[in-house]
Amino acid sequence: METQRMLLHLLLTVLLIQAAVDRKENSKVVGQQEEGDQEQLSHSSEPKARHCSYTFVVPKQQLTGAVCVISRGDARVANLSEVAALRAELKRQKGQLEELQALLRQNGGLVAEVRVLQDKNSGLNTRLAQMYAQLLQQVLQSKDLTLEQRQLERLLLNTTAQVLQVLASYSELEKKYELLNSRMTNQTELIARLEKQCQVRNTEPPQQGVSLPLYTEPQRALNASMETREANSDIQRDQSASFSREEPGNSKLSPATEQPFISFPVTKNPGPWWDCQHVLDSGEHTSGIYLLRPRNTNRLLQAWCEQDQAQGGWTVIQRRLDGSVNFFRTWDQYKQGFGNLNGEYWLGLEHLYWLTAQADYRLRVMLEDWHGRQVFAEYSHFRLEPESDSYRLRLGEYHGNGGDSLSWHNNKAFTTLDRDRDAYTGNCAHYQKGGWWYHMCAHSNLNGVWYRGGHYRSRYQDGVYWAEFHGGSYSLKKVAMMIKPI
Repeated sequence: METQRMLLHLLLTVLLIQAAVDRKENSKVVGQQEEGDQEQLSHSSEPKARHCSYTFVVPKQQLTGAVCVISRGDARVANLSEVAALRAELKRQKGQLEELQALLRQNGGLVAEVRVLQDKNSGLNTRLAQMYAQLLQQVLQSKDLTLEQRQLERLLLNTTAQVLQVLASYSELEKKYELLNSRMTNQTELIARLEKQCQVRNTEPPQQGVSLPLYTEPQRALNASMETREANSDIQRDQSASFSREEPGNSKLSPATEQPFISFPVTKNPGPWWDCQHVLDSGEHTSGIYLLRPRNTNRLLQAWCEQDQAQGGWTVIQRRLDGSVNFFRTWDQYKQGFGNLNGEYWLGLEHLYWLTAQADYRLRVMLEDWHGRQVFAEYSHFRLEPESDSYRLRLGEYHGNGGDSLSWHNNKAFTTLDRDRDAYTGNCAHYQKGGWWYHMCAHSNLNGVWYRGGHYRSRYQDGVYWAEFHGGSYSLKKVAMMIKPI
């Protein structure tokens, strides 16, 4: 627009200059004609009058006659030079005007292109606005879909978790049903077998030295159940118990536990067997609870037979796995045995004595930490002396990958809180919170307090530890002691 205005201004200037030049030329022609006429008049009438340089014709209303302007003799030359200058200027202005016209034509094309581009730009802006609106709508829709998808995923996860819980509950119920069914079957067989034995005993004179099966005395189980309900502060129930507040003179023993929930595998031969190797040799390859009777004795007992590890045939004499049974007990309880044969239990020192007296046995100790690492320690010989010698421990040579933490206790008597047989000035059973073949005091304490998580803090080293495997301040997750004939 500025270019157009400038061109129009130059065009008007040129036109005005052209008009002025034309007027001057016309005035000059008129003046020359007037001059000729005057010369003729002067020659005829007034020979001595002066000539006029320019003659102007004015309206008759104002003036009459000719008006003369007297100029100097070089006025004609001046007017010609001015006219030449004006013509040169006019020519230059015409040249500029032509250039401006060409520029105007070029700029006009550019202006047309710019207008076209502006039209296209407006169209593109409209299209972009539409596309932006569509994109925004799609984003909002996708956001809504994402929220719905997340809600569906959460609902699916919750439903899956509920289904898994239901399946787990169903599996547990199935297992309990199978255990109950097996228990019912085996208890029926056991009752029938005991009835036969009672009938035989009624016809024969009574024999001395016969003991009832482990955990089958009704009155004893009832008393144990009542005592367990009263003992809510058992010192070994879990690591949450406050051990640091116990003083040496205030240690508390736990009463016997309730009658264990026992399930027996269905067997071809009802037994009893000499030991778990005898069970395996009889064709029973299922791990479970079996009725045993050592040779040369009428003592009946129940024990867990491990037939899946190390070629089977192992009689489990001790097991820890969840801290559900208190092992801080009296001499009589360690003598007769306690616990749950399906879980944590101690077979009993008297039963161990009769088992190891019928043959030469070896001992295998299974250890597992809280990271799932499993090791073992095996001893080539294992037996106990009778109660008159405090069930003194006799061990053979060690081999395995768990380290030897039991040979230090070899040839040591068994010690409990109420019967101190260790070499320490105090009672190691009190500080270690269990019963063991203590020396001064222990390199192993598999009947100690079951602490959750491994490393524990206590006033004393009273965890379930094996010094050669993680040290005395680390309570193991699972341990088991098993014996097998050589």
